[in-house]
Amino acid sequence: MYIPASYNKHSKVFYRPVEAALRWCNLVAHETIILKESLTWPSTLHSTFPQWPCLHKNLDLIYDAIDNGELAYGWLGVTVSPGTKIDPALVTIRHNDLKLWMSIYHPDHRPSFLFFNIPSNSEAISIESYLALQADRDASRLKLEAIEQTYQSLLKDLQSVGLEKEKLSQLLNSKKQVSDRTEIVYLHIIGALLNLLLGRTPAGKPHSVFQSQAAIVDNLTAYHSNCIGITKRTLDEKFAAAKRSLSQN
Repeated sequence: MYIPASYNKHSKVFYRPVEAALRWCNLVAHETIILKESLTWPSTLHSTFPQWPCLHKNLDLIYDAIDNGELAYGWLGVTVSPGTKIDPALVTIRHNDLKLWMSIYHPDHRPSFLFFNIPSNSEAISIESYLALQADRDASRLKLEAIEQTYQSLLKDLQSVGLEKEKLSQLLNSKKQVSDRTEIVYLHIIGALLNLLLGRTPAGKPHSVFQSQAAIVDNLTAYHSNCIGITKRTLDEKFAAAKRSLSQN
């Protein structure tokens, strides 16, 4: 059977902190007994294995790095956002994240389960490069949070206008003649929604992500083209009528 030159039987896709610590200390031969005792960590692990101070030290270093945002961690192998609360028994660290962290914060340590069959000087990464990568990750997370906030704000604004979606749906599905008063009410609602979506706050912040009426029409026709009346021509006509009706009051 072919075994790649870079293969190491003690390497895994992700590790529990205690699994990483014992490998870091070359204690894989005692892994079974250590993992069995680690179920009650930290109440007994230090006292049960006083002969391996390296195990306690490295485990503390790993948890300290997690707590201070230096080492990415996850839940059963799935990376989570920094600060996410997880049951300590379910905390995991991906192989690549552990390798990156050790290259930066402990460059003099080259445990074989992370740096197998690779020259020690080829894995080094500068603190500047790491900080740049971390800054890019944080910037992406902030953009996602801003998008989520905008989305939630838009939902609240739509609710505050009082659009009765269910009643509108019932009206469209029925064949009853709409009264002049009812039509004016719905035109006012449509016009108010347009002003809201395309308006700005007193501070100049846009109420929504839509920059023009055309953008609203494009999105409506893209996602609801199968609905009666959701066409560019009809929407343009109704929006124009809504604006005229609203401006007359």
